[in-house]
Amino acid sequence: MKLIVQIPCYNEAETLESVISTIPKRIEGIDKIETLIIDDGSTDGTSELAKKIGVTHIIRHAKNKGLARSFHRGIDECLKRGADIIVNTDGDNQYDSADIAKLVAPVVRGEADIVVGDRGGMDNPHFSTFKKRLQVFGSWVIGKMVGYNIPDAVSGFRAISRDAAQRLNIVSDFSYTIEMLVIAGARRMAVISVPINTNGKTRESRLFKSIPYFLKMSVSTLLRMYTMHSPLRVFLVLGGGLFFIGALPIVRFLFYYFGGDGGGHIQSLIIGGTLCMLGFMTLLAGVLADLVHFNRRLLEKALYKIHRLECELDRTQ
Repeated sequence: MKLIVQIPCYNEAETLESVISTIPKRIEGIDKIETLIIDDGSTDGTSELAKKIGVTHIIRHAKNKGLARSFHRGIDECLKRGADIIVNTDGDNQYDSADIAKLVAPVVRGEADIVVGDRGGMDNPHFSTFKKRLQVFGSWVIGKMVGYNIPDAVSGFRAISRDAAQRLNIVSDFSYTIEMLVIAGARRMAVISVPINTNGKTRESRLFKSIPYFLKMSVSTLLRMYTMHSPLRVFLVLGGGLFFIGALPIVRFLFYYFGGDGGGHIQSLIIGGTLCMLGFMTLLAGVLADLVHFNRRLLEKALYKIHRLECELDRTQ
């Protein structure tokens, strides 16, 4: 069984060697361990350092494309190079690479398709109090929406089986962490969490530019991806809500009408009728969106089969 540890990097020359040097040389159930660097347009010599310290594979973007695109390209490259398990970690040495063995163990045993490293939430000594609370609450919300009990839903330290990786079609430009869980939930993959250790902060987060920005992008990504993969449920909630709100003024009008005083409350009938009509249109939009989603799933199945054939051809060459 072959494991490839992929590391998306952007100007990580100061910390990359620490990440690589602590990757386990042997893991139970794994026959071969390789490393892959996705240099996302670094200008500090990250690729040159990677060559010097013996990184197995290096791919480089001429221009910075962001974490999500780097992650997705890394997944494609790992599959082409015959990875049975892919571990994703960060180049800033936030995660303890020695815990890679913990991540891959459930995948090796066939107990999970995706394993997410849990940084400890409120017990993490390297997080501020506000960040701890934000992470715990945000993970709870995401878990409720996607149907998993994952204490650290935005952790980038993950192990992914080959089959799960072939089913992941990341389209977000912000981050892959939330979208991966939404896709996994929609595809009924087995996702579990294991506790991992973290190292002290070496630099400010490039994804977490500010709290309002992070919240805005995370919420918009979650809602967009959830709507993409569960459109009927979203539109049913919206349409049903509009119907319920619209029914209230109609009931009010009927109450006064049968009481002999309907003439002065015609505005309630107009407002209620308008809201009910909007609710009905929203429900129709949900049916259409669900049909589009069904067609998208058929296309994804075809792409999955094509992807598997391409990977098998690459492995035999």
